[in-house]
Amino acid sequence: MVDRGASALSLPDDWPAHPDPILALNRMGSFDWDLDTGLLHMDAQAHEVFDLRPDEYDGRPETLTVRVPRPEAHRIDALVAQAMKDGSENYGAYFRIRRRDGDLRWTHTQGSIRRDETGRPRRIIGIVRDATQELSEIEARRDEAAQDEARRRQTNVVQLTTAALAYARTVQDVIDVLKDTNGLTHLGATSLVMGLVEAGRIRLVAEGPAGSFVPGTLITRIDERYPMSEVVRTLAPRFIESPEEFAEGYPILWPHITDLNITSAAYLPLIAQAKPIGAVGLLYSDRRGFTPDERNVLVALGSSIAQSLQRAMFYEQEKDLAAGLQQAMLPRTIPSVPGADVAVRYRSAALGRDIGGDWYDLIPLPGGRVGAVIGDVQGHDTHAAAVMGQLRIVLRAYAAEGHTPATVMARASVFLHELDTDRFATCLYAEADLSTGVVQVVRAGHIDPLVRQTDGTCRRIAVEGGLPLGLSAEFGGLEYPVSTIELDPGDTLLLCTDGLVEQPGADLDDGMQTLAAMIKTGPDDVRDLAERLIDVAEERGGDDDVALLLLRRRSLDSPKPAGRLQQHVAPGDPEALIQARHMIRAAVQAWGVGERADEIELVADELITNALMHTEGSAVVTLRHLAGSDRRLRVEVEDSSSALPRRRDAGESGVSGRGLLLVDLLTDVWGVEARGGGKCVWCEFVVRERS
Repeated sequence: MVDRGASALSLPDDWPAHPDPILALNRMGSFDWDLDTGLLHMDAQAHEVFDLRPDEYDGRPETLTVRVPRPEAHRIDALVAQAMKDGSENYGAYFRIRRRDGDLRWTHTQGSIRRDETGRPRRIIGIVRDATQELSEIEARRDEAAQDEARRRQTNVVQLTTAALAYARTVQDVIDVLKDTNGLTHLGATSLVMGLVEAGRIRLVAEGPAGSFVPGTLITRIDERYPMSEVVRTLAPRFIESPEEFAEGYPILWPHITDLNITSAAYLPLIAQAKPIGAVGLLYSDRRGFTPDERNVLVALGSSIAQSLQRAMFYEQEKDLAAGLQQAMLPRTIPSVPGADVAVRYRSAALGRDIGGDWYDLIPLPGGRVGAVIGDVQGHDTHAAAVMGQLRIVLRAYAAEGHTPATVMARASVFLHELDTDRFATCLYAEADLSTGVVQVVRAGHIDPLVRQTDGTCRRIAVEGGLPLGLSAEFGGLEYPVSTIELDPGDTLLLCTDGLVEQPGADLDDGMQTLAAMIKTGPDDVRDLAERLIDVAEERGGDDDVALLLLRRRSLDSPKPAGRLQQHVAPGDPEALIQARHMIRAAVQAWGVGERADEIELVADELITNALMHTEGSAVVTLRHLAGSDRRLRVEVEDSSSALPRRRDAGESGVSGRGLLLVDLLTDVWGVEARGGGKCVWCEFVVRERS
């Protein structure tokens, strides 16, 4: 076997090495401090650390004060005394010494305290070493860490500002982000200015903080000697690194900002699509100069601001275009309607050019009647607005032609179906006779109307409806039932689109109840009430438009019923017919219109007879005495047939066909209204005031 021990390499004679050579190789000196005698022994390397020759040191610690500055000596003495007092076994500290040539050097000492059996310190053995290079490296790492932190902080400036600007929709939003206190804090600036290029000039749009405005800088020329003008001309940032440079470069501006104690400034061009749209200036009072990293960060910040400004400008342009288109499609003015107070409101909740198809309209009709329309075309874009404009016009034309409400809605549905569009529309059309308060309502997929009475009670009117416009024509369902309601003087009819009612996650019925409660507690004046409702919609927000129409039947200026009588006449009931004739004769005499008694009785009898003969159903006869600017007597005969009366030629010997001719000749005005599943033929007679 091989003797591994015999064959091993022999160790050096001086191994293990004495501590002194080891310390010397590591540029460390050692000391041994006898606390009883006070002598402090140091080896040669320790002398070198303190820059002392052997003959310059007498073994007493006080001698070291020639190299250790007094404040440093006091600090080390206090440290050692505390370590001995609190029972520590070791201590360590960095301190400075002044070498022979006057250079201050960092030194590190570390000592081990030896104690006797009673715990009393007797001796300290330790080392000293030159720590200048070590601390320089530490300081360099600290500087690097500080620079990294500064870079992160500067990057955060861009991130925070960019994040805030992401929510800015308008130019004013961008300005608010930059000029408020938090914006200046994030940017680290004392003051901020921003201008936009308009028609070859720079218009100041923001300055902060308050009181920092410089007279004469509201509008400046691009060729003037101002820093914002310079960066707009050159498309390059301008970094001013000292007050002297500022004063020399811009003598016109500098005297006005000396009170701000500005020490440096950065002016950045705001460039979008290779064109200057403005400039922003950040003024500082706590720095001089800008590092390359700081310049890069500020340039990036300027780019972020420019992008936000351009986006805001585009948004405002599109919104103005959309609002203009929307307003062009809505009625320019609402006509004054005798006998009614009317208020309309429109709130656009759309962003940019995403406008909606909500609309309202008010249509004066013959005979003291008025048509009120509310509608909503599917979609939120310019196409929806264009369809809305066409639909509003044709619906208005059909109503003005004298068609019944059901016919108006059916024809509008056919028109929309025949348009080159895939959009449908909900709509509600109400035709009101303000003299009688009778309102005929037709609904095409729209929400119900509401009525507020004079005592404040508000109720939802359940209206039987048909399919939305366009869909009813496509699926062959053009039947639109007509519902009839009556507005007493002072009552208010409310029509609105679902944007006023619907809320995300809420039931429509709950929304209608909430709306009814708001109307009940709202002001009496329709304009004030409309304003309150639209304010509530504005506060609530939402992504849907709101159209609103309020019609209040006037209680003072409109004709008021001075009397009302009604009689039901069943077919084959001669007694009921006789009673109806007696009711008419008695009412005519009682209301003092005897001079036209024969005409009224003849026309009423003709209308009742026609209803009984041609409908095979009963008739309801209503007499109304209307008082106002003129006195009128109104006769209404309602039946269950939707067939409209038509004139016929009676011939020379015929006994039939003269009824409508008599009605037309003897009355002042007459007409036909759809009533639910039937119709109402009515006529009016103007009578003189009683003498």
